[in-house]
Amino acid sequence: MKGWICAVVLLALCVGSGCNKREEAAVEGSPAPDFTLKDLAGRPVQLSTLKGKVVLVNFWATWCPPCREEIPSMVKMNQAMQGKPFQLLALSVDEGGRDAVVKFFQKGGVTLPALLDTDGAVSRRYGTTGVPETFVINTKGVIMKKVVGAMDWSAPEVLAALEDLGRK
Repeated sequence: MKGWICAVVLLALCVGSGCNKREEAAVEGSPAPDFTLKDLAGRPVQLSTLKGKVVLVNFWATWCPPCREEIPSMVKMNQAMQGKPFQLLALSVDEGGRDAVVKFFQKGGVTLPALLDTDGAVSRRYGTTGVPETFVINTKGVIMKKVVGAMDWSAPEVLAALEDLGRK
């Protein structure tokens, strides 16, 4: 009986102290979880190599109406931020993979730096609940803002905030 009680106490201590290594969702003020994904050309892109830049990580899908709604503003934002310490990463969660994204981009004349999260591993790591969801990461790799839903990324106040983050 005494051995059984010790086992229960040890199990409780282990679970309470983090022996059950379930990752926490990415939250504002915490370091952005690192990841490596392939771009549409098959080249690996690793988030941690982008420190020193403001990084906007956007989870999206071709079948998502709000995602399609915000894409033109993301294209404008990406153009406006050229030459500044900034990188947009559009993480497609499409199960159709590269072909679905390429076809969608070609049809709409879209040019965005897209990465493929077709198995949803990075999406799960960030704790997303849907698309679009966007994380704004500062030059030190810390999540400064999480945006759920579509927004106008080319609005002057958004561009000013991104530029200001790049100067810090």
